[in-house]
Amino acid sequence: MSDAQSGSGAREANGEHGVSGMYDAQGAPRAYDPQGAPRAYDPQGAFARLVLETMPEESRVGLTLGFVRTFGIPEIAQVLDSTGRMTNEPRGRAKATGVAMFGLIGQGLESAEGRRIVESLRRIHDRPDITPELMRYVLACFTVCPLRFIDRHGYRPVTAEERDAAYTFHLSLSDALGLPDSEDGQLDGVERWMSDYESRRFAPSEAGRTLWAATSRGLLAARLPAPLAGLAPAVAASLLDEPLRTALDVRRPPAPVRALVTYALRARARSRRAAS
Repeated sequence: MSDAQSGSGAREANGEHGVSGMYDAQGAPRAYDPQGAPRAYDPQGAFARLVLETMPEESRVGLTLGFVRTFGIPEIAQVLDSTGRMTNEPRGRAKATGVAMFGLIGQGLESAEGRRIVESLRRIHDRPDITPELMRYVLACFTVCPLRFIDRHGYRPVTAEERDAAYTFHLSLSDALGLPDSEDGQLDGVERWMSDYESRRFAPSEAGRTLWAATSRGLLAARLPAPLAGLAPAVAASLLDEPLRTALDVRRPPAPVRALVTYALRARARSRRAAS
């Protein structure tokens, strides 16, 4: 979502009202409110448990990949690049977005904190170069991409209950932001719309290339298991599908790098599965 945490929005989303309590010292989302009491789950609780407790690391990587995916849309890339934050401090910028999203998921849109974040998002994105359709796409990426990454690389796939809860959250946030949404009442409709939008709008741009260069060198490397971090950006490129690589002018990594990434992620999933 553009530069969603600048100015007063940054203060609101980054902790003056407590959302930073959703993160631990390493920036990982946690399952307790800023006062340390157990959170009361809202009707989207299955989604909150998945991304904040069951698979928080996978959710963070998936959210980061969703953020990167928006770079493939030239208009979004231009907005992000124009602020300078993504190129100058990509980790801080992405963490601010994560804090806002995880705060909304964990606290609920109807909580005092949720209402503050929604109002901040509405205010900061009220500019002529950010259309409702662009915002709709960004929100789709932030909802769909974490679930995709969990399905592919988590120790178990996303359940039907979790997908339904994710769609409920997505629809609620779309409504709160005044955005159009899929009318078929399920997450599959969001994914179909997202794929169709990408087929029409993905295109290379100088802003997209600049954002990818900044992100792949630092942000994605920090989200990966330690043995893989030193191989960024080749490792990061291994996590992109072909349409996104084409839009960002990213070459397909060598086969040994792709194999290493696949092995590392599968090994981690097996380890988590055995421990669960």
